[in-house]
Amino acid sequence: MLIDAFDTLLLDLDGVVYLGRQAIPGAPESLEEARRRGARLAYVTNNASRTPAAIAAHLRGLGAPATADDVVTSAQAAARVVAERVPPGSKVLVVGGSGLRLAVRDRGLRPVSTAAESPAAVVQGFAYELSYGLLAEGALAVRQGALFVASNGDTTMPSPRGELPGNGSLVRVIATAAGVEPIYAGKPDPPLHRESMIRTNARRPLVVGDRLDTDIEGATNAGVESLLVLTGVTTPADVLTAEPRHRPTYVGEDLRTLLQPYPEVRDGACGGWRARWQDGALRLEGEGSRIDGLRAACDVAWAVAGEGRLEEDAVKPALDRLT
Repeated sequence: MLIDAFDTLLLDLDGVVYLGRQAIPGAPESLEEARRRGARLAYVTNNASRTPAAIAAHLRGLGAPATADDVVTSAQAAARVVAERVPPGSKVLVVGGSGLRLAVRDRGLRPVSTAAESPAAVVQGFAYELSYGLLAEGALAVRQGALFVASNGDTTMPSPRGELPGNGSLVRVIATAAGVEPIYAGKPDPPLHRESMIRTNARRPLVVGDRLDTDIEGATNAGVESLLVLTGVTTPADVLTAEPRHRPTYVGEDLRTLLQPYPEVRDGACGGWRARWQDGALRLEGEGSRIDGLRAACDVAWAVAGEGRLEEDAVKPALDRLT
């Protein structure tokens, strides 16, 4: 099984374990079996709005094994970034929710809500209840010289209704008003991966995610292997046209891939499929499962693209075989 090669799973949540309030089919059972086989589970999320305890309770409600200690958030990573740069006990203006305030307090810092308190830093994370007034206070404090740290830069986040504005979109309010770019703590930047490694003591981690520009790029930046699952925002076309930093080590339909032998992919062949480059286009021959066809196609597409990326028109003949 693929899981047997790793001691720790660094798992994204939205689009991997659940979508909205619903578990993705097969996810809870796969994680339970992975834990039974000795893997450490770490739920690593760019969502800074909720506390680890609340996230763990949500996961348990869906049937997934989780405790608060299994959850690593961008709020925790952001709080560590701030704590390493300001004196202990410093005031920090928190532009976010309870998860971010708790993470700041746990680092021995003092959460505040107004620029008038002369905070040493401003830390921003997503919260549904985030107000204009709090964003304005953050902008004022940054303009006054406060360190600016953002939990993550995701411009969108998945939902059953489609992609919604994420924290990266909200960050632009303070960054534009203050004329200062933040230090980002979440994926794909290094701080959240560093936080995950510190908390899990992982030696052979596997990053599991659904986004190329956060999960997979984060794994690439950290020099660790990754599994992309197709239960979130990434499509087969996205994978085939990915640039090098967005190319996963493994591709699977969902988390059940962890409990299956990963097939050998060699010279564009996987399962009953063979991919080839002909007349400026990627083509697939044979038959079998969709995911084996995608694996075969990726092998050839990435080899042809090298350090660049293919255009979607060039991979359309292969995509047509997979639909």
